[in-house]
Amino acid sequence: MTLERQFAGGIPQAYDRYMGPLIFRPYAEDMARRLAGFTGDLLEVAAGTGIVTRALDRALPSSARITATDISQPMLDYAAARLGSPRVSWRTADGQALPFADESFDAVVCQFGVMFFPDRRLGYREALRVLRPGGRYVFSTWDHIEANEATAVVQAVVEAHFPDDPPDFMVRLPHGYHDPQRIREDAAAAGFAKIQLETTTLRARAPSARDITTAICQGTPLRNEIEARDPKALPAVTEAARQALTRRFGSGAIDTQMRAHVVTAFV
Repeated sequence: MTLERQFAGGIPQAYDRYMGPLIFRPYAEDMARRLAGFTGDLLEVAAGTGIVTRALDRALPSSARITATDISQPMLDYAAARLGSPRVSWRTADGQALPFADESFDAVVCQFGVMFFPDRRLGYREALRVLRPGGRYVFSTWDHIEANEATAVVQAVVEAHFPDDPPDFMVRLPHGYHDPQRIREDAAAAGFAKIQLETTTLRARAPSARDITTAICQGTPLRNEIEARDPKALPAVTEAARQALTRRFGSGAIDTQMRAHVVTAFV
């Protein structure tokens, strides 16, 4: 299944409603702080449902212009419907083949998107190509799954439910590109002159375990992997994950650790 189809159907709505507040919004706000004072042309790659786009629109000076892109049209449609800012334009685009001229932007941002590039160095070269001299590429990628407590608990439940053919989306893609040395080497090989990597620990907060399990099991392509193995299993797996999280963190609101690498690469 292509990446575009994986993020279609009911996933954009569940992704934005549950995954957004849980894990993406805190890092989106962190990303916006890193761009504080930016006034030029900014390209966002893998904008998804626009969580970072909205944070940037709130935080950046009015003179900044934002072009938000994603390979998934359903995700981009959802994002555009959520944000009607005159300085934000939307365009479907593959991060490995950007439809923009050389040196078109002063900054490129990609939050939790590079893990999905089949050829990450190609994606980095594309970011470098569209950057103007003095520009910067700010991107983030999740640390290994064990450093992200709630996701690790849910993944263990999913694997136990399908022991003969465990769904591996979360391990293989979101948490599959976590080695700082490899990330630095890939960015350097693409041509970036200076690379800064910061491992950043933030808090994942949710009103209940159910919000977290709905987010991970139904708001990501893990849902597709579960339903491919058993079309009727999604409610049972979600409930089993909720019970596991409740045993681990209690029956009330959950406040747990998540960790990612945030990279700033300079032209």
